[in-house]
Amino acid sequence: MRWKGAREVCSLRGFQHLISFLLGMFFIITGIQHLASPEWFEPIVPALLGDPTLWVLASGAIEMILGVTLILPRTRRRAGLAMALFLIVLYSANLNMWINDIPVGDVRLTTRGNILRGIAQLCMILLALWVGDWIPISRNLRVLEEDE
Repeated sequence: MRWKGAREVCSLRGFQHLISFLLGMFFIITGIQHLASPEWFEPIVPALLGDPTLWVLASGAIEMILGVTLILPRTRRRAGLAMALFLIVLYSANLNMWINDIPVGDVRLTTRGNILRGIAQLCMILLALWVGDWIPISRNLRVLEEDE
């Protein structure tokens, strides 16, 4: 990406870069939290998967890798698809938490809270696909990039 100043930041493509950075940082931080405090995440790992510590540590490492690769423009396309797929798989833990009414820390989500969490997960999937250019930016939405 060649820097184009304020015009680039105000463009839809510039916004896409910003969202890539923010989403990437969110996943890097979440991955670090998985590695630093695996016991906090272990209760929501479905029992049929076996050792919850292994799954928490593995998912934390994957989150950090996907976060970094989502930030980098060169790897963003593949990372966007990989992150969307990862979030779909990861939802099994959130669904397990909802179905079995499992608290995380001292928090037990209500049905409404679990539905909002599912909506947030869906939004992150769509954002990952959008920043990875799997959901294309329409030419009609490009307000400031017309003269490029």
